[in-house]
Amino acid sequence: MFASIAGRSAIVTGGTKGIGKGIARVFVKAGVNVLITGRNEQDARRTCEELSALGGGAAAFVLGDVATKASCEQMAATAVEVYGGIDIVCANAGIFPDAKLATMSEADMDVVLDTNVKGTLLTVQACIPALQRSGHGRVILTSSITGPITGFPGWSHYGASKAAQLGFMRTAAIELAPMGITVNAVLPGNIATEGLADLGPEYRKAMEMSIPQRRLGEVDDIGNAALFFASDEAAYVTGQALVVDGGQILPESLAALEAM
Repeated sequence: MFASIAGRSAIVTGGTKGIGKGIARVFVKAGVNVLITGRNEQDARRTCEELSALGGGAAAFVLGDVATKASCEQMAATAVEVYGGIDIVCANAGIFPDAKLATMSEADMDVVLDTNVKGTLLTVQACIPALQRSGHGRVILTSSITGPITGFPGWSHYGASKAAQLGFMRTAAIELAPMGITVNAVLPGNIATEGLADLGPEYRKAMEMSIPQRRLGEVDDIGNAALFFASDEAAYVTGQALVVDGGQILPESLAALEAM
């Protein structure tokens, strides 16, 4: 049994939907008080209502854009004001617009790198003082298998941003270790999120057939991995990347899956 972290406080950026919402749900159910961030007030309010109905920890939100320093500083200040401090930061906010390299505009590149890379750095930077005061500060990044391990046409800017997060993680883990703060990352594979239904059942079936477990992951699978990194039992784990993908990166070819 892991020691309870009920009563601690967490920020989950991009927590209004998808993987971020799943992370927030897992933490609230574990008794953690969660502040989610997002850019859509309606989504944020709805998510907070859903989280609050679970029992366990409290849920609140603040609107903002992680790509701006002022928003990240406001986010950190709000968490301290509402919950008295920050114990856990889940830098999850990210975007993945599709654009092929040959026709990708500079604006396409900037929007992805600003949110996924700059947003990660600014989020963590803004929370360092409160994380240090916590005495058991935890930083958990949502990276991806795309970029650090695999590639996908149309996502070269996204893949670059997710690989960059891991480069940041390793040096940040060294710098923040003397402050009692750990920095780790979860690398999701194909996860079932709200937008998947819009792509149709054939798309989902094709995705499932590329995974040895023959199913997509759930957002709570990523939340559970984040919860481990946030635990007291993970206090000696830092600078590490955990792949959560149902074995998706393991086959050397489609033939390996067909041989199952």
